[in-house]
Amino acid sequence: MDIEKVLEELKTSRNGLSEEEAKNRLKIYGRNSIEEKRENPIVEFLKKFYGPMPWLLEIAIVLSILIEHYLEAAIIAALLVVNAVIGYRHSVNSRRAVELLKSKLKIKSKVLRDGSWKEIDASEIVPGDIIVVGLGDVVPADCKVIEGELSVDQSALTGESLPVEVSAGGIIFSSSLIKRGKAVCVVVNTGKNTYFGKTVELVKIAHPKSHQQEVLLSVTKAMMIFGVIAMAIATAYAIIAHVKNDIISILTFDVGVLMACVPVALPAVMTIIQAVGAMRLASENVLVTRLDTVEDAASVDVIALDKTGTITMNKLSVVDVVPFKGHSEKEVLEAALIASSEEGGDAIDQTVIDYAQKKGISRNNYTVVKFIPFDPALKRAEAIAKIDGREVRFTKGAPQVILQLCGYENGSKEIEEKIREMSEKGYRTLLVARKDESSDGKYEPLGIMALADPPRPDSMKLIEELKSLQIRPKMITGDSVLIAKQIAKEVGIGDKIFSMGEIKGKNEDEMKKIIEEADGFAEVYPEDKYTIVKTLQENGHIVGMTGDGVNDAPALKQAEVGIAVSNASDAAKAAASLVLLEPGLKGIVEAIKVSRQSYQRALTWVINKTIKVLQYVMLMTVGFILFKYDIITLFGVALILFANDFTTISIATDNVISTINPNKWNVKNITLSSSVIGILLFIEGMLGIFIARDYFHFSISKIQSFVLLIVIFSSQFNVLLVRERRHFWSSMPGKALLISTSSVLVIFTIIGALGIIIEPVGLKASLFALVYSAVFTLALDPVKCYVFRKVGL
Repeated sequence: MDIEKVLEELKTSRNGLSEEEAKNRLKIYGRNSIEEKRENPIVEFLKKFYGPMPWLLEIAIVLSILIEHYLEAAIIAALLVVNAVIGYRHSVNSRRAVELLKSKLKIKSKVLRDGSWKEIDASEIVPGDIIVVGLGDVVPADCKVIEGELSVDQSALTGESLPVEVSAGGIIFSSSLIKRGKAVCVVVNTGKNTYFGKTVELVKIAHPKSHQQEVLLSVTKAMMIFGVIAMAIATAYAIIAHVKNDIISILTFDVGVLMACVPVALPAVMTIIQAVGAMRLASENVLVTRLDTVEDAASVDVIALDKTGTITMNKLSVVDVVPFKGHSEKEVLEAALIASSEEGGDAIDQTVIDYAQKKGISRNNYTVVKFIPFDPALKRAEAIAKIDGREVRFTKGAPQVILQLCGYENGSKEIEEKIREMSEKGYRTLLVARKDESSDGKYEPLGIMALADPPRPDSMKLIEELKSLQIRPKMITGDSVLIAKQIAKEVGIGDKIFSMGEIKGKNEDEMKKIIEEADGFAEVYPEDKYTIVKTLQENGHIVGMTGDGVNDAPALKQAEVGIAVSNASDAAKAAASLVLLEPGLKGIVEAIKVSRQSYQRALTWVINKTIKVLQYVMLMTVGFILFKYDIITLFGVALILFANDFTTISIATDNVISTINPNKWNVKNITLSSSVIGILLFIEGMLGIFIARDYFHFSISKIQSFVLLIVIFSSQFNVLLVRERRHFWSSMPGKALLISTSSVLVIFTIIGALGIIIEPVGLKASLFALVYSAVFTLALDPVKCYVFRKVGL
């Protein structure tokens, strides 16, 4: 809009607002800050006890108290509280992104009120205010420039690596940085309505799907369906056959099945496995800010790589110097160096100076008499230098402007061809020229300098490694399609690059298809990054996203795995779930490998637990129907939980191999494969009952002890069986796992022999149960290998 029309629309003038009018507008528009609705911490914590998983544990606690099994109730209650505390801490940490973004607006600003300039807190600025911004200022709100020229660094917002030149009538955005110039502006948007504020709002609504919670619920659901069927069958039989005549004995059986089915230790085991992975990543200089990312990263099959600051250095560099005929590269560089100054803070000047120093070119041979910094209106910088007693004028700037100074009104075919060639590579070009002050002639063109934000040295290697891990990289950038294609080509991403402008013009189905097939996206805004990540998730992908700026924060938070690079802003780091602590990108590949190892450990625990649930729930139910008494007592179930669930936490440090493909939870296949082994181990337990009754001639209490030993021993050998997807002898178990399983085997052999907390069965029977469990369980290895191979585990 025209400046005068903007002032009219905002009901203001070049003289600014009155204090009274500003106060009225503050009530209407709110403060120039990001408001956040806070939930009561106590209510937020109590919500962690609400949901399917907590409900099952709470039912088990109530039933345990009703039948006066207080120890079991206390154990389950303790686990419930531990899980709630962990969940609450994760929720608190997730708010850091918005809080850090809010802190960015806590700045002062010069405002024209009641006809005089005042310095006020930026949060009190309102639409219609007249403000002034200059070198080094952070722009406090979205503004339209009334008068003045500015060079504005918007990289943290838009991802564009080059400063933007803004003159009267142009827009500058909240939280961008003034690199050069001074301007009077009118405020058009404040708070959450600013470009910056919309980014914050996206961070607040961004919420990746909790795949860990999904897995926990799916595993629990599968086990509970089986448990409920078992309870229904056993309860119906007890009532019909008059085997259990009181409600307490029926409830005792049901609580035993419920305790057996609910994977009480699963949340704790997952957390410990992830914590071990996080510690490993910390040693590789990768900080984990959201613990479940350690498991989520194993499933990532697409990673969106932000170009600026991630694939590239986010630092303007000279990538080529092309001298014209009759001139040398040294001449071009010397001329460009003379027409540059360190004092103005100009990014292009500093780039030229750094490159010249790198090439060994100094300022010793001349004296600068006059320097005119880059002017957005003239689109060039120039200097007059005294060389060998004569004054020479040097200039560098936009090629078309310099060509006119050289007298090429219609351009030079050779020079324009070279400029076009560089532009197609995505380079920004500067034309360098000179003329002797003693003559009235035209400038003489010396050569062209090509500038670009080059790829990091390790970017190509990273992308090759990601592809070898069957992860598809997609590049995202706010730069033009030409630049995006050149960088994508250099690092080996691919050539299917689309601008978001053409994508957003499509219908939803077409947009999803393009985003799915694209190798990269150009001319992208913050909301577009968020849309790209969300669309990929809707297409069924588990998405990783790298970034470094405020503009990346919403997408970093939305992605299952948000990765902030080492030079990222605080807001990006807070929104991300992984933060690289050193330059370069090698931490990403390491994070994927460690995550896949963590997944394999968690998978081993879940398979083992599912198998054991099937084994002892079937033993309890079928044994009760056949023999009319509890084959495993409620106390026995508590011992099994301790021996099977908690001692196998040592799986968290087991030796595992990272897979070459993404790992995704498939509870159906896990249940199917576990059912085969679980049924075979149930047969093992049933044979144990007959051995105890017919060979050892044990009483009911001793049979219960003998079966308990078989179930506990087979649990330990089963861990050794299923920890390997190949034959169980293919790799050595971790030291902690060997110590853990060996300890359980020794302790329960002694318990069974001496009858410390259970009915004694003697040393002979205890050793028999140990050897019998080892032979029977490990002999299932060929079956396990076949089943795992068939379902793709």
